[in-house]
This record gives sequence, C-alpha cells and structure tokens, in this order.
Amino acid sequence: MASEGDEAPLVGRAATLAELRSDLSDVGPAGTAAVFVTGESGVGKSRLLQETADAMRAAGAAVLSGTCLDIGDASPLHPVLQALRRCGSAPEAPTGGPPDDAGALLEWVSQRLRAVAGDRPLLLVLDDLQWADRSTRQLLLYLLAGLGEVNLSVLAAVRAESLQGAHPLRRVLAELRRLRSVRVLDLAPLDHDGTRELVRAIAGEQVAAEDAERVFKRSGGNPFVAEELARDLRDGRAELSDTLREIFLARVDELPKHAHAVVHAIAAGVEPVEHPVLARVVQLGDDELLEAVRAAVAHRFVLGEAEGYRLRHRLVAEVLEQEVLPAERAALHRRYAEALEADPGAADHAALAHHWQQAGEPLRALPAVVAAARDAERLYGFSEAHRYWTVALELAGEGTPEIGRTELLSHAAESAYQCGEHALALTRLEELAGRADAPGACTLHLRRARYLAAAGRTATAETEYEQALALSDCTPREKASAAAHLAELLLHLGRYADANARAREALELAELDGATADLVRASAALGFSSAFREDPDAGLAVIRHAVEIAERSGHPDDMGVAYLHLAELLTGPLNNLEEGVLVARRGAEKLAALGVGRTYQTRLLAIAANGLFRVGQWAEADRVLADAMRHRPSGADAVELLLARCRLWVGFGDEEAADRDLDAIATMLAGGGARHVLPMLTLRAGLAMWRGRHAEARAAVQRGLTETRSDDLVLLGVLAWHGLRAEAEAHASGDIPVDSGVVRRLKVVVDRMGQGAGDAAAPVRAVIDGYVELCAAELSRLEDRPDPEPWARAAATWDRRKQPYPAAYARLRQAEAALARKSRRAVAVTALRQAFETAQAMGARPFAAEISALAVRARVPLTSDETVEVGPAPSDELGVLTEREREVLAAVAEGLTNKEIGVRLFISERTVGVHVGHIFDKLQVRTRVQASRVFLRAA
Repeated sequence: MASEGDEAPLVGRAATLAELRSDLSDVGPAGTAAVFVTGESGVGKSRLLQETADAMRAAGAAVLSGTCLDIGDASPLHPVLQALRRCGSAPEAPTGGPPDDAGALLEWVSQRLRAVAGDRPLLLVLDDLQWADRSTRQLLLYLLAGLGEVNLSVLAAVRAESLQGAHPLRRVLAELRRLRSVRVLDLAPLDHDGTRELVRAIAGEQVAAEDAERVFKRSGGNPFVAEELARDLRDGRAELSDTLREIFLARVDELPKHAHAVVHAIAAGVEPVEHPVLARVVQLGDDELLEAVRAAVAHRFVLGEAEGYRLRHRLVAEVLEQEVLPAERAALHRRYAEALEADPGAADHAALAHHWQQAGEPLRALPAVVAAARDAERLYGFSEAHRYWTVALELAGEGTPEIGRTELLSHAAESAYQCGEHALALTRLEELAGRADAPGACTLHLRRARYLAAAGRTATAETEYEQALALSDCTPREKASAAAHLAELLLHLGRYADANARAREALELAELDGATADLVRASAALGFSSAFREDPDAGLAVIRHAVEIAERSGHPDDMGVAYLHLAELLTGPLNNLEEGVLVARRGAEKLAALGVGRTYQTRLLAIAANGLFRVGQWAEADRVLADAMRHRPSGADAVELLLARCRLWVGFGDEEAADRDLDAIATMLAGGGARHVLPMLTLRAGLAMWRGRHAEARAAVQRGLTETRSDDLVLLGVLAWHGLRAEAEAHASGDIPVDSGVVRRLKVVVDRMGQGAGDAAAPVRAVIDGYVELCAAELSRLEDRPDPEPWARAAATWDRRKQPYPAAYARLRQAEAALARKSRRAVAVTALRQAFETAQAMGARPFAAEISALAVRARVPLTSDETVEVGPAPSDELGVLTEREREVLAAVAEGLTNKEIGVRLFISERTVGVHVGHIFDKLQVRTRVQASRVFLRAA
C-alpha cells in the first residue's frame, strides 16, 4: 500500500542535510557521534531524519530506525527494540542467570547493534525522543560515552515544546553536550522564500504571490501546515480558518464515514496499530475496513507499514482527542483493551494497561500494570518497573480489598531503590511499615538501612543496622546479615576500627546460623580492617581464609567479594603490588569461568591495572584495561574500570580521553563513597594542573576535603599532595594568587596524616609517610625555600615502596631546587636524567615534557650521548631564544600588548603573536605571566 505517493519535495534544507551528514561522520574518540534535531511540531524533523537515513544507507551505512511512544508507560528501550525488530534481529530477553544490576540489557543491546553493523558504519535513528523511556535515555548516555564499544552515530528528533520544566531529557542532553562529538541542532521553520518554493512545488508555479504569502503567514513557515494549505490551494478547496485545529478538522470531515472511524481509532491507539487489532476496534467487515484504510492513506492521514498503521503526524491525534466526548473516548479505549486481551499472541501489557486506564477501568487495568512491571523487571528496566508499581498502587487505592496492597508497597519501595529514587523508596517503606500486615521490624530495619545508605545518609543507616541488631525478634541469620553489611558500610567509609568490631560480631553470629555470603563478607571486612590498622599478617590470613571458604562454596558472589578485598588490600594499603596483581588476575580468571566476567572480573582487572600503574608498567595496564572493557561493565564496576583507565589517560597526556572518562564517571556516580569520589577528584585536579588550570585543581581538591569524612589516610594523602602541588604550581606560574586559607586547611590534613600514621600497620604507615614527605616538600616549594633535601628523601621513600612515578616526580623537583640554588649541579643532572628515564619508560608524555623543559632551560643533557651547544651560561634560561624573541619577551614582561610591542619594534601585530607562540614553546610555559617570571628570574 503506497503511503507516500504524494510526498512534497524537501525545500530549504539542502545545507542542513549536508551539515548533518558531516556531523554524523565526524566521530569522536569513543567512535560515536550524535545529532539531536529539535524544533516545533511539523517543522520537518521526521522528514529530515528520513532523508539523512536514506542518504547514509545509500552510502553503505547500516541504518536502524525506531520511534518512541507517547503513552507514558512504554516498555524499556522500546524504540531501540523496535529498530532491531524491523531489521530482523528479533529481541529476546538475555539468557542465563540474572546479573547484579540493570546493565545486562545495555550489554545485550550493544551486542545486537554490533552484530547488525558488522563492518559498516551504523546509524541509529530515533524519532520523537521527547517520549523516550528512562532506559532509552540511559542507553544513549551509555553508548555515546563509548561504554558499549559500538561505533555508531545517533540521529534523533525532539519536539522543542516538550522540553519544558523538569523534563528528564533536558538533563540527558545537558550531559551529552559535554562530548565533543554530540551536537544539538535547532531546526527553524522555513523563511518566506522557502515557504513560497514549497507552495509552488505543490500547488503549481501559477500560484499568486499573495496566496503564497498568505500561506506563510498562516503557517508561520511550518512545513507540515504549509503543505496542507498548499494542497487546499491546488485542489480548489475553500479557505479554511486560521488555526491548525480547524485545518485538520476540516480535512477529517471530508473523509468517508468508515475512513473517519479508522482515523479516530488509530489516533486513540498505541502505534503501530496492527490490522487485526484495528479490525476488532472499528468492527467493520474485511472489505469495508481495507477500503476505509485505503481512503485514510489516500487522504494522507495514515501510513501503512509492515508492522501496522500509524498517523502521518501525531498532531492529528492531539486535535481529534479534543473533538470526542469522554464517553466516546472511554468506549474506544475499552474496545482496544478487549481487542488486545482477545489477541492469542503475546500480550502487550504496557498497551493493555494504558487502554484500561483511559477507559476508566482501574481494576481491570491493575493486572496488566502488574504484569508490565514484572516484564520490566525481567528486562532489568528498574525505572519502568518502578513507574508501573507506582501506577498499580494508585489504581488499587485504599477502597479496594486490602489483599495485595502490602505486596504492591513492598515492590514499589524496592523498585524505587533499584532505580535510584532513594527518597521515594524510604517513603514507600514507611507506608509499608504502617500497615497491619507489614513485614517484621527486623526486615524493615534492614531494608531501611540499605535505602538510607544508598541515599548517602550513612549515619542514619548505621543506626538502623544497629537497631536491627538490638531487636530480640531478629533471627540469628538476620543479625548476621545486618552485622556483615554494617561492617562493609563502615569499611567503605574508612572507619576501620568500627568495621573491625562489627565484622567480629558478624562472624560470631554467622557461625550460629549465617549464610556463607555473610561469613565471607564479614571475614573480608575483618581482614581488611585488621591489616590496615594493626596486623597485616593476621588480617591477610583472615581474608585468605575467606577466599578458601568462598572457593569451597563455589558461589560467584562469595568468590567475588573475597578476591576483591584481598586484591585491593594487597595493591593498595599494604603496597604488596606484585602479589596483588597476581591475585587480581587469578581471581578474574576464575570468576570469568563462572560466568560473571562482566561484574567481578572487570573490577578485579581494574585492581590489577591499578597495581601495574603503581609499579610503572603502564603499557601492560593499558592492555589489561582494554581486555576488561570488552565486557562493557556498568554501575560501580564501570566506575572502577573508568577510574583505572583515566589514571592512564592523565599519565599518558590524553586529555580528551581523560575528560571523556571523567564525564562518564560523574554521570554514573551518584553519591559514591570515598573510594570513588576522592580518586575522581584527584584525577580532575591532576588533569587541571597539566593544563595550567590551577583554580580548577584547587576547587577539585577542596571539594574532596569538604564532601568526605573518610579516615582513609592513604586516599587523603594523595588528595592533600595534589592540593599543595596545585598551590605551588599556581605560585610558580603567577596565574592566580595562593589561597592562604586553603594552604592552612591542607596543612591540617597533613598534620592529621602524620599523627594517624603512628597507629597504622607498618606497610600502611610507610605509604602514608611517603605522601607526608611529598606534602612537606611541596610546602618548601610553595614558600620559596628551594631545598633539594626534602625531595631527595621523598624519592628514596618511594623507591623503597617500588612506585616509580612519585619517585621520579620527587627527583624532578629535587633537580629544580638544586638548580635554583646554583649548587650541586652534578646531583641535579643525575636526578633529572633518572626522572626522564622513568617517564620515558612509562610513556608519561606530559611529565617527560616538563622534565625536558627544565633540562633545556638549565642546559642539561638528558642522555649520556646528548651534547649541549656552546652558548649562554647554564644559568641563562633565555639561551634558547633568538635575539628578536628576547626583545619581544622583554616587552611582554613590561606588560605591553601585542599591538604595542609591534609599534615599538616596527613589526606587525601578527608577527608579534608568532614570536610569542615560539617563546611559549621554547620556555615550556602557557601564559604571559609565566613567561614574564622566567624573564625576570633570568634578568
């Protein structure tokens, strides 16, 4: 059935089409690109998507197209699953055991997209994105951040008038705008000339200029409305009223009786409306129905597609909805619901629930809503499941029989927790607790504690766990679970003494009547806290015993928890890096064989990569992370992996990749603990310092000190070092003044580290001492006391810890201080060469560049076979500049602008700019202030 036989030409969009194809082909570092086309209804977004898709398909791209539904209760990922269905990739739920989070569906969709694309470029076209379900929005963030490992371009249309207030898509677009390869294109209506061209293309060249102008004024340049008015002109119909509603109503009234009924029915349906369902709704004979549909298509109201019927434009439905009586509308939806229930195929519970609700039949809608909620949970669409359970609660009400409402509340609370609506989860839980048939007090305390902890209210969560433990009606197993989870919470918060005590309590309870999972979790928390605080050997023995118990049980969760804690302890606080990397890799291999490669294996590989990073094997760490990323992790697992990879990007100097990963982490990280937040902010500070953005580095460090109350002195040590380093860099560059209040606060943290190190286990104390020494050395740099000795001590400490990067950094500063004092040049040369050798071996490009810059200024050869040209004395930092560049630099130091320098030296302003660029490169500075400081120091 030809549904596009009277298609109007595309006018006024040639440049836009070319721009779209260019933007979609210009993929970013993640191999993705996206253009979101916004504009008013009828402006031509869908047509632009169609034309672009056709052009890219003709160029050899694989193209998938899907449309979002506007019923408010769409199934998770509806447009993407629809697109896969259209291309013959029939969507089925993931098989195997249920994963720990909703990321399984994202992984499955990524696999299908890669399979469809093959070796071709892939274009995913999504229409009416303003109606996208939350899972679809999350998928876009997931794919465009590069986490799905799919090389694709996304082209989506969004109704601009829908993005008002707190529309969830606004936040998604705001997040995606951070990516270089994402663009939002606002499609404007046609201008006078474009509208005139469109009208004449439809109605003929003989159309009078005043008629074309009248169409422009009445349509406002909206192509859809202009097309309809132009056809009226062409067909000689009488002039219609000035409103779009009247235009549509007049056209609908011209339809034959049965076609009129078909259009009204499709307008009320959930598109696409299948032919058998439509037949039951309009209740016509087969021949009459086909004739009616043909008439609706011929009048350009309906599109006939393989999967069913849809309106040519949804504005028709909006107009017709206001023209029927409430009783008529309810009757139409009732017939739809009855038709869907009579369908022998798989029921569309979401559509069925929608129609029974619109029919005013809440009790008949309730089973469909509950079924839709369970369907969403099977697809790990927790946000959709939460919405359905909430609707079920509203439909059930208090006027219905009490049976079942407690169960609905329980599901509603848990689904809210699963999708991140923690405050609502707590509200639902309190309502559940107030019911006569509520679960026991212990169960309520345990659930409330989980919800509170997820909401970031750790103090109250701790109280809830303690209340559960104090209840006499709690079973030993429930108490063991409460104590084990509480120990893990305290460990995550860095309260190792409290975690130790609770872990011991959990172990005692678990021996009476506890699950293996609680025994393993408590043992891991006990071993970690004991090793950190007092006795590394005893703590390690406890965790190793937990590993043995987990391996005997064979359960992936038990083995995952045990191996994670053991590997993290070895590669982190205890600094036993080689063994820690081996343990992480061995555990990852075992867990991959158990089918949990996407979760525990990826996190263990992240721990292995962190250990390799610390021992300076950055290339091997890169290979490990590349292998782990193949599993396309999500949630906390993805955060761990991205943090590990971002450390490499910052070290390698790949600023764009580091930005991309940090943005992805910030998108996924919602109120995480110190083990995620502090490393993320430390990386932001380090990246900002390489860029010379010292204010950004300062802000990141201060946020970390403000937002955490962790007692993990190792994490605080790294952050404090970066904070003092940022202040010292700012002081050296002169870009921003040193903040004395910030420095005082950092000194307090350093004093706290020094005091707390005495209570820590010896290996932990050695690591803390290393950061204390780095902080003390940065303070000498900050206070203009160039002294190589603190840096030499710091380098020796990190040599003993077998961590080459901080040792090399300390040697760079040792050489800088020695050269500034113009003494012990031989020591400075040796330190600088050692630092450069380490930086080159690791592939630390920005670090190596900083070392080279100092060597150039000091006339120090970095290798034994490197020679130094005869020239100015070593103390002359300007020896690398030509005579003209020296003249320009002297003028810069006076504060002259490029234009003023040009006038003084009788050269053009552009030539001055070229000289300034060469000066910056040779002196390895980024600003005029830094260049001026070098000049004044040399003078």
